[in-house]
Amino acid sequence: MTETDVSQFEVRAHPKPKSAGERAAILADPGFGRDFTDHMVTIKYTEGKGWHSAEVGPYGPLSLSPATAVLHYAQEIFEGMKAYHRADGRVGLFRAEENAVRFQRSADRMAMPMLPTDLYLASLQALIDVDRAWVPEGEDTSLYLRPFMFASEEFLGVRPALEYTYCVIASPAGAYFKSGPHPVTLWVSRDYTRAAPGGTGTAKCGGNYAMSLKPQAEAIQKGCEQVVFLDAVHRRYVDELGGMNMFFVYEADKTIVTPPLGTILPGITRDAVFTLAEETGYRVVERPYSIEEWRADADSGALTEAFACGTAAVITPVGVVRDGDVEFSASGGVAGPVTMGIRQRLLDIQHGKAADPYGWTSIVG
Repeated sequence: MTETDVSQFEVRAHPKPKSAGERAAILADPGFGRDFTDHMVTIKYTEGKGWHSAEVGPYGPLSLSPATAVLHYAQEIFEGMKAYHRADGRVGLFRAEENAVRFQRSADRMAMPMLPTDLYLASLQALIDVDRAWVPEGEDTSLYLRPFMFASEEFLGVRPALEYTYCVIASPAGAYFKSGPHPVTLWVSRDYTRAAPGGTGTAKCGGNYAMSLKPQAEAIQKGCEQVVFLDAVHRRYVDELGGMNMFFVYEADKTIVTPPLGTILPGITRDAVFTLAEETGYRVVERPYSIEEWRADADSGALTEAFACGTAAVITPVGVVRDGDVEFSASGGVAGPVTMGIRQRLLDIQHGKAADPYGWTSIVG
């Protein structure tokens, strides 16, 4: 099939879409991941035939055989990204091509077919063309897009599937923190690790998130909002949070330290922070960063700020860290100026309130 032609998507209108009033009520308080637009994208892949049967159809249940491969061997991947209502009234995406490339890398790691970049982008455009009215216009709101792919062959056998289904669904999303971003409290997981060298840590697959649920529950039991994982080999170097990358700010020498890639997810927001930090005169250094260094530098004051970043929360200041019975924090546990400055700069670019000198944004509606 032709990769770049949006018109190749057959459009089947939802027979009973939400009314304008129902949609307005949802957009007034969208929350996160609880309500979905009227339509979804599906594209099929068959070994020997390639990608085919692209359509935008009504949002609804998927019909799967009990022997569908994904239910047994977990061949599935996903992406997370947002469509933004811009200051000029148009709808834009942020670094969508990078999400497409990461989706391909995840597919390759999970022995799945790689969706061409142009077809990935066309699927987003096709859905937004139909459901543009679902893009919220409020401050810090967006339309969250969830592309995903799974092994849909009906077969029980430990091998890569011969059939796959790619989908895109969309959900209006409100501000992650309704009262503004506040410093999150972290629990250091000593009993569980997120990923090991050679594993699936750099792929955006559900298994990475499923394994984080138990330690995340432990964090909540300890009065914390998020869990921070240490490396699987030495059990002392910071890996990442359950779904966010970490950064550590040193005001004295204008550096920001972040764990290197290898077992952590290469975040799209993470990569943007490198560029925006340089705008403010900071140099980002990728290197192993131990929990002992984090505590010592926080206690001494050398570490002036810490923050996490990801698509959902954008950039989140880190407050108190709890490691067993020990607690420590940088910047007195409050949101620091570097963290909040980079966050606001990023939001302004995403929402079209500031010029985009990096070509990160694209117009889709």
